[in-house]
Amino acid sequence: MKKIIRTATVPLSLDIFCRGFLRELSEEYQIVVVSSPLPELDSIARREGVRTIAVPMQRKIAPLRDLISLFRLAAVFRKEKPDMVHSITPKAGLLSMAAAWLVHVPVRVHTFTGLVFPYAKGIKRPLLWFTDHLTAACATHVIPEGEGVKNDLLSHGVTKKNLKVLGNGNMRGIDLTYYQRTAEVLERASALRRKFGISGSDFVFLFVGRLDHDKGLDELLRAFSRLASEGAAVHLLLAGAEDPDGKPLAESTRQLMDSLPGIHVSDGWLEDVRPWYAAADALVHPSYREGFPNVVIEAGAMELASIVTDINGSREIIHEDENGVIIHAHDEAALYAAMKAFLQNPDKVYRMASLARAQVADRYEQSYVRQCLKDFYHTVMP
Repeated sequence: MKKIIRTATVPLSLDIFCRGFLRELSEEYQIVVVSSPLPELDSIARREGVRTIAVPMQRKIAPLRDLISLFRLAAVFRKEKPDMVHSITPKAGLLSMAAAWLVHVPVRVHTFTGLVFPYAKGIKRPLLWFTDHLTAACATHVIPEGEGVKNDLLSHGVTKKNLKVLGNGNMRGIDLTYYQRTAEVLERASALRRKFGISGSDFVFLFVGRLDHDKGLDELLRAFSRLASEGAAVHLLLAGAEDPDGKPLAESTRQLMDSLPGIHVSDGWLEDVRPWYAAADALVHPSYREGFPNVVIEAGAMELASIVTDINGSREIIHEDENGVIIHAHDEAALYAAMKAFLQNPDKVYRMASLARAQVADRYEQSYVRQCLKDFYHTVMP
């Protein structure tokens, strides 16, 4: 039985993107997980029934610690002698691919879920480009999560390797038996609307994700404030939490979050976000950059139309006026206009929402996404 080592900088990434899949893969391969020593690593071992090895890795640039992590990873790979190392997340990709190259692991795979350097400034931009370039150079195979990521890798000269998006993109897929409007989920959604004083005729927008500047929340809060000032019966649910490593919101945005009565913020990260989807009438995802946003897929599975920005991933999931609309990023006026159009055309929103789940089922159903990766493994490691 061939051995595959899956790596990520922090185990939460594998916990989210490979939940249930590692156990499935272990029916055919020896699966070992390598990540930082955090509680989720033990959870993965118990739930997936796979062996785990803790190697500390820093998410931010930390040259001395990164060098120590590199040598630790090389020692692990030399001892384990895997047939493949497959990494996700930027730092784990750089360190794992370099370490696997050093000890001559035959198949070295990295999945790029998005590029950061095009949005960086100053010296960080060429430095981040170089780390992505080095990751791709040390890998034998590079998987871009979507067509947008593929185009970025090629257009910015990160790699000249032959790149192929697996299936229709996305690395997790969607479990349609979980993401659906069951009676229990709808009851919890009704309770949520009652808690926030939302009546049956009110229109509810939903944002899901990090409460971060790069998610477009500054524009979203200002656009919503304008709608509310016009007397619209509208609410905005914010399901997420701040990331200490992210870009903070503007102080004016925080004041709007605290002062506008129609804005309702979750108490941190949610274990189950389905009632929030079911309590809403539309998703709004005005992010500046993504690789392949799972929240837009989840919203579609929960029968919501979406307003998204014209960025990687989002433009691949949303088809204009079919399951949502696409606007320019950083454009508060366009966001306001799109939200107002949703308010004024509920029949159109309902029609788009009615098509959303079928589109997700056709392109991103979890077993299909996972089979695409299995087929790739069979191809590169026969």
